[in-house]
Amino acid sequence: MPNVLLISDDEAFAADLAGQITGYASDFAVLKKDSAISPDIVVIDGFAAPALSFAERKVPVFVLSSEAAEAEIPAGCRLIAKPFVLAAFLDELRACINLFENSAEGYIEFNNYTVRPIKKEILNHRNNEVVKLTEKEVAMLRHLYKNKDRIVGKNELLQEVWGYAPDASTHTIETHIYRLRQKVEHDDAAAQLILTVDGGYQLKI
Repeated sequence: MPNVLLISDDEAFAADLAGQITGYASDFAVLKKDSAISPDIVVIDGFAAPALSFAERKVPVFVLSSEAAEAEIPAGCRLIAKPFVLAAFLDELRACINLFENSAEGYIEFNNYTVRPIKKEILNHRNNEVVKLTEKEVAMLRHLYKNKDRIVGKNELLQEVWGYAPDASTHTIETHIYRLRQKVEHDDAAAQLILTVDGGYQLKI
């Protein structure tokens, strides 16, 4: 589930747009601006310094503006002219995430591994082995990578990957991580993917 961060000085506009995204696009989650979770995509209403900082972090950034020309937006950002149709706006976000994840910039690289999210595979550079991943395994690795500087709790991982699935539990997380380790690490301590730390998880970088 892609996480969308909305940045706007107009709190009423931001709340309205967040409500529309939540109501019409269940495949997106809207983050609060003080959330500890890293965004997959950033939408900035007007021009602001955060546009540059997020672009430098290689997070897809959209700038909403009723006045700006394409040439005036910060490098690496995309312009959406206001007013806009919600369905077209959401299609733009989905297409952007698709392109980003299928590009070299969207690959996840850590501990001699490269994860290619769209292809659902992980390459072990130690032996050039390519292992196919499930959608949930990719989602777990993506979330851990986005938050690689901190320990991710089981409940957070459960919410971000499984949402509100009634049959999901922390045991579900433990089982999936165990199976992922077994099929990729092959009992090689140097090839660890995920560390268990203080009851949560963190990628081995």
